[in-house]
Amino acid sequence: MNDTAPGTPLRVGLIGYGLAGSVFHAPLVTATEGLVLDTVVTSDPDRRTQVREAYPDARTADSAAELWERAPALDLVVIASPNKTHVPLATAALNAGVPVVVDKPLAATAAEARELADLADRTGTFLSVFQNRRWDNDFLTLRRLLAEGELGEIQRFESRFERWRPQLKGGWRESGAPEEIGGLLYDLGSHVVDQALVLFGPAVRVYAETDVRRPGAEADDDTFIALTHASGVRSHLYVSATTAQLGPRFRVLGSRAGYVKYGLDPQEAALRDGLRPGTDVLWGEEPPHVWGRLGSGESPLTGGGTPVPTEHGDYPAYYAAVAAALRDGGPAPVTAHEAAECLAVLEAARTSSREGVAVELKAAH
Repeated sequence: MNDTAPGTPLRVGLIGYGLAGSVFHAPLVTATEGLVLDTVVTSDPDRRTQVREAYPDARTADSAAELWERAPALDLVVIASPNKTHVPLATAALNAGVPVVVDKPLAATAAEARELADLADRTGTFLSVFQNRRWDNDFLTLRRLLAEGELGEIQRFESRFERWRPQLKGGWRESGAPEEIGGLLYDLGSHVVDQALVLFGPAVRVYAETDVRRPGAEADDDTFIALTHASGVRSHLYVSATTAQLGPRFRVLGSRAGYVKYGLDPQEAALRDGLRPGTDVLWGEEPPHVWGRLGSGESPLTGGGTPVPTEHGDYPAYYAAVAAALRDGGPAPVTAHEAAECLAVLEAARTSSREGVAVELKAAH
């Protein structure tokens, strides 16, 4: 990392200005105290124009090669380009000694993720993975409830990230080509698996069903993953683009009570609508009528249980933690080793679905 005087903003290069770069990374970087968006890499002329309009002080570049020429002047590179580019670009950043954030999934395989983690360790270079949904409002609320023991001993965790998108949108995310790392298993599945592992620890058994439902689709668009954790908790995880009636985002069942929460965290919708952390005073706040409910023996749809105030969603906390780590040498908010454990589960899920068997994993220590 370039030596930066105390109080001087850390300069960030962003590779990719599609959905991830334009909706998530650029706005969150610019909203973080101590970070400044220095350069955006995109070869698309329209996107270059969008960058100049949204961030007039930022440079644009046609290729990552141009960015590496400025590597000594950068304090962080964010990789928000298509999945297949994550490993080669992260490798180049680490070899250049530039701290790097990589959008999920970090790689196609756990082995590749571990190789990147080892390279970061050998070069002494910061590496983190953007798992923003650890800062979703419902996830933060559930972590609080678990810490307070409100549910008792957890027995089953149900998590759904479902959408109703019967028409294909096209692009690499829906491609069936293996090198593209498309499909929902590696897209939304990266989120729900990561959350389950954070909440309940390593998985020792994985069973999955992946289906291609929509006409003309090439990659999985309706997937179910069942995990048995070393802790004894069972997680049932659903990701789908073909759900005509959406289920609860979370249903968590414990020996004392259950928690049921409908609806998605509002931060992505806010970012898509042009709202920004720090300027929207209600950032991440959720109205009471969509709060989850905590109780036993009754349906939340009929008013059963007690409404639980939802924590404010806090995506800005991720880059605030990155900035603090770069300044003070602290830990990454999400490590490559954690990403590797998530990818091991996703790989096992793919094997399980293909072979119709449950796959055993060794618990990480």
